[in-house]
Amino acid sequence: MDNDCLFCRIVAGEIPATVVHETATTLAFRDIDPKAPVHVLVIPKAHHGDVLALARDPQAAAEVLAASAEVAQAEGLTADGFRLIFNTGRHSGQEVFHVHAHVLGGRPLGPMVSG
Repeated sequence: MDNDCLFCRIVAGEIPATVVHETATTLAFRDIDPKAPVHVLVIPKAHHGDVLALARDPQAAAEVLAASAEVAQAEGLTADGFRLIFNTGRHSGQEVFHVHAHVLGGRPLGPMVSG
């Protein structure tokens, strides 16, 4: 756990979150500033700074991917589709440097990148 990491503090129960799915190694909770009707963040409970770090732990990466699929199913997104996004680095818009997948859906999402 990184004591300065917002998501590590959520995992530790120090900061509240609306949890929608949890396994022994992952946690999924609603984004506090949703960009779609469904916007859930899926994180590994162990701290990995970004997707590059997560890729060095294939088991954790697989668990985050499986949890993301379970969230999409539970949120009713699989019939019409959903978007799964990992932002990596400042230019991508990553704001919290604890790897997290955004599960987005519930309406047509439009183009991947504008402008």
